Formats: sequence, C-alpha cells, structure tokens
Amino acid sequence: MLRKFFWLAALGTLSVALLPSAARAQEYLDQGTYELTLSGTGSSNEDIDAGQFGIAANLGYFVTDQLELSLRQTLDYADFNAGTTVNASTGVAVDFHFDLDRWQPFIGAAIGYAYGDNSDTFFAGPEAGVKYFVKADTFIYGLVQYQFFFDDGDDAQSAFDDGSFLYQLGIGFTW
Repeated sequence: MLRKFFWLAALGTLSVALLPSAARAQEYLDQGTYELTLSGTGSSNEDIDAGQFGIAANLGYFVTDQLELSLRQTLDYADFNAGTTVNASTGVAVDFHFDLDRWQPFIGAAIGYAYGDNSDTFFAGPEAGVKYFVKADTFIYGLVQYQFFFDDGDDAQSAFDDGSFLYQLGIGFTW
C-alpha cells in the first residue's frame, strides 16, 4: 500500500511540474529566423607538444518553419611530428527540421569545397543532427555529416570510398 502511494504521489508531482512547461510550448524556429552556430575541436599528445585545433561557424536562414539554408566555414590547424598543416572548407547546406518543441532533430545535405595543405577538392554528402533549446534563442547542437570527395578523375565509387565523417558539437543562437 505504501509503495502504491509513493508512486501515485511521484506521478502527481511530476504531472504538476510538467504543466508549466507544456503551457509555455512555443515555436523555436519560424520562417524568417536567422541562426548562428559556433563549435570547436582540439587534441594533443601526452606531452602537449603536438596537437590540432579546429573551429567551425554556420550562418543559417529559415525559408520556412522547417527548411533551413546555411553557409558553413571550417578552419583546422595541426602541428604534429610530420609537420604543420592548415585546412579549411566552405559549403552550403539545406536541412529539414522536425519540430519536437525544445528538441529539433534535422536531416539534410551539404555541398562545398575543401582546401588547404592536404587537399583541394569538392565535397558533398548527407547530414543529420539535433538541436536542443536551453532558452528560446539559445541551443546546443550536434551534427554528423558524411563527405564524398570529388578529386580529379574520380568515379562515383572512389568518391564514396575516399569520403570521411565530420562531427560537430557546439552552441547556437537565433534571432
């Protein structure tokens, strides 16, 4: 009997606690909304005398409540025993968002150009991610993208085989 009372009380408390958040449900992404995201990466060896870091920025615009067009820029710097390299990429993306209140999962595709010390090539590929709004205009996000590289003379199969994954975890702002 005491166990049933405990679970009923817990369920009642949880229901009351969730009512204000349900009452505040709002649109986080509307047509005409702009978005800026920022992320960074880094690593080093155990002696901290060799490593790499990278930054990425994304400027997006919502054409509709669910469809976003974006311009993306990345910059990576590495200094390891084999030497120093600087690489960057510039691309555009289109993403479709699924409105789950604070959670905004999305899928899409990107195309762009990767350039620098290691490569100069076009890329394209699918992507998916999720945004979680901590405030009405601020969110954290994660993105996974697969990039097919189109080097000179590559056919479709070798472009797929030479691809790589891109991961981002960062913060974003809307206005």
